[in-house]
Amino acid sequence: MEIAIVGLGRMGGNMARRLHKAGIRVIAYNRSRDKTEEIIAEGLEGGFTPAEVVAKLSPPHVVWLMVPAGDATERTLEEFAAAMAPGDTIVDGGNANFKDSKRRHALLKDRGINFVDAGVSGGIWGMTNGYGVMVGGEPAAVNALEPIFKALAPPDGGYVHCGPPGSGHYVKMVHNGIEYGLMQAYAEGFEILHKSEYPLDLAAISEAWMHGTVIRSWLLELLGRAFSQHGEDLGDIRGYVEDSGEGRWTVQEAIDLDVPAQVITLSLMTRFRSRQEESYAARVLAALRQQFGGHAVKTE
Repeated sequence: MEIAIVGLGRMGGNMARRLHKAGIRVIAYNRSRDKTEEIIAEGLEGGFTPAEVVAKLSPPHVVWLMVPAGDATERTLEEFAAAMAPGDTIVDGGNANFKDSKRRHALLKDRGINFVDAGVSGGIWGMTNGYGVMVGGEPAAVNALEPIFKALAPPDGGYVHCGPPGSGHYVKMVHNGIEYGLMQAYAEGFEILHKSEYPLDLAAISEAWMHGTVIRSWLLELLGRAFSQHGEDLGDIRGYVEDSGEGRWTVQEAIDLDVPAQVITLSLMTRFRSRQEESYAARVLAALRQQFGGHAVKTE
């Protein structure tokens, strides 16, 4: 089995390494030449243009994209599709919108090229622990790539063919929406503990909760690791939280389907609030309380 991995960032590079270790021939490519040279130095093969990468693969060619969603994916997909032939397959493993994936499937199908969308979870730990792989696509295209999906996943499972084109990225979208809610619940709970009257050892509590409790999880394990690295005050970390799009798409899908996804929606709004140095809405609230109730306000 052989495959090209395009995009050697935190996820793509480690996925290439995991596949190589599993005995799958990998041709690595990155738009910036230095990352390609770095992974070649580790013993993997590489190419420096889309045409060179495809030419190094045996037909039918398989190219897996691990680039940012949006314009970068659109541009890279077209560059590689131009070098590929009918019967070849492009896998998009980035966090693309499932609607874009359905459109790209139709676009490539007209050219005789298979398109598979693969939502991938596992972060920087995936190379060691394995990745969760959520795949969408036509059965024949997906089945041909199952050795790759299973090599990426942990030995005890983690790969699932979700359904038709777009479904892999749809499931990954909702996965990330759930992740938003879980992270927010941990954040709020530990803030309560941090502000309590008791001299609590939060690192010890997070470790204890990892054994036998109903809220044990990998996220809780990572939180304990963060306390060990940064201290319980997390004083060297700014409380500014980005979102990469999937939470927004999940909330929009919930609205479209009339699903009351309150927790996920509020966790997304909390991320927006974290980016404000000073909330204008909070100023309005304070001013209104002063106006109708004579409540004191704090001035700058």
